Formats: sequence, structure tokens, C-alpha cells
Amino acid sequence: MPASALMTIMVNAARKAGRSLARDFGEVEHLQVSVKGPANFVSAADHRAENIIYEELSRARHGYSFLMEERGLVEGPDKTHTWIIDPLDGTTNFLHGIPIFAISIALEREGELVAGLVYNPATGDLYTAERGKGAFLNDNRRLRVAGRPDLDSAVIVTGIPHRGKPGHEQHLRELSAVMRDAAGIRRTGSASMDLAWVAQGRFDGYWERNLQAWDIAAGIVLVREAGGFVSDVDGRQTMLKTGAILCGNEAIHAALQRRIAAAA
Repeated sequence: MPASALMTIMVNAARKAGRSLARDFGEVEHLQVSVKGPANFVSAADHRAENIIYEELSRARHGYSFLMEERGLVEGPDKTHTWIIDPLDGTTNFLHGIPIFAISIALEREGELVAGLVYNPATGDLYTAERGKGAFLNDNRRLRVAGRPDLDSAVIVTGIPHRGKPGHEQHLRELSAVMRDAAGIRRTGSASMDLAWVAQGRFDGYWERNLQAWDIAAGIVLVREAGGFVSDVDGRQTMLKTGAILCGNEAIHAALQRRIAAAA
């Protein structure tokens, strides 16, 4: 499917930032690393990638607002459009030489997510979606969520709260409730890649709490356009506000939600 003008702009920004990240990934041992919080590292690569994306998107869509991991909210004259950006989702993986990380770019128009992109510069995998137009891998492969109807055949991915994050006991209760029935549990360390892989059908479902909007905005569009169901853990459409997310096909989404609720 030919890329729209909007998606072409997003892809160009992601690929340019991705080239910078790929160079730094190849020289990971030489990166300048500072500590932003307990077990939450930010690298010079992160800042460089965000600057590139900001400059490219600002030039292409002058006046749009931005919500970014490093800069926070940057309001433009056009407050009906907001770019939501994570320039390096999976920083800890990146710094340890683990090739599971991504650039995540989403566009919110009048409060609704209308486009999303997740790009892994280490593998070259580019996931794109626009509302009502479907989700794609590398421009040519249409994505659909997996069709497995039961947890006993499903592989579920989640995020484990690390040191300095809240909710350890709650997560252990939820994990126990899900792992009793699921065929497998995985943890990748990148929320945007988790959502992309649910859209692709690699994972059957996903849940996590205490995330930021830039972690999940693009992935939400991908999963929806791949035919999946996305909500917060209580079934509401408040994922960007609450930082909690749960998704899968209709059956897996419902099964996960029941088990998470029972673990409360």
C-alpha cells in the first residue's frame, strides 16, 4: 500500500534518527551514559535521536505540538495535533547490546490517535499504521493479530516493574493469575516492540502498568489496525492517562482482563 504524505514524513524522521541510533548501537561501549533514575538510564544516543525527530517533524508539520520522553510537552500554535514520541524505547536493552529497542512516533489529532510508527533500527523492521487503513510491516506485509482463542495456547508478554518502579506486589499477583493458564510468558524490555509484536501475531496478548504515553501511543494504533482490542486493565479507553494497557484479540483480551481483575 503506498504510504500517505503523513506516513512518509513519519518514516523519514524515524529512519534518519534510526541511522544515528544504529551507529551508536555499534559503538555501545563508548556511549556517554548518565543516570536519570534508579535503573532508568538515558544515553547521548537517546537525546540525539529525539533532536533529529523533533527537527524533522517540526520542519514538515510546522506548529504541531510535541509530547516527548526527554523534552516533555512542547506546545505549538496548533494544539489540535500532537506528536507523541519515544526516541529510544528499550534504553536498557540498547545499552546492554540487546537488539530489542525502537523509535516510537504517534500522531494525536483532536484527542484521537490517528497514526503510529514503531521502528527497530537494529533489525530494520518498520511497523506502520493509520486509522482506518490497516497496519503493515515494512510497507508491504499486512498485519493481523493472532487468532488463538484460549490462553492455554497463547504466549503473553508483560513488563516487569524493575527497581525504583511501583507495583511489584501487584504485578506478582497478576503474573501468577495469568501464568497458571498461559502457554508462555515473555518480557522483552520494550513496550512499543511488545505492541508491534502483538499486532504482528508473534505475541497473543500483552499487559503492563505504570507506562508513559510515549511508550504505547504508536503501538495502540498498530494493534487496533491489526484487528486487536486495546484498553487499560479495567476495560476503559484511558491508556494514555493511566499508563496501564491490556490488549490481544477479542478472546485473549477478555481472558486477560478477567484474570487481572481477579488478582486485584
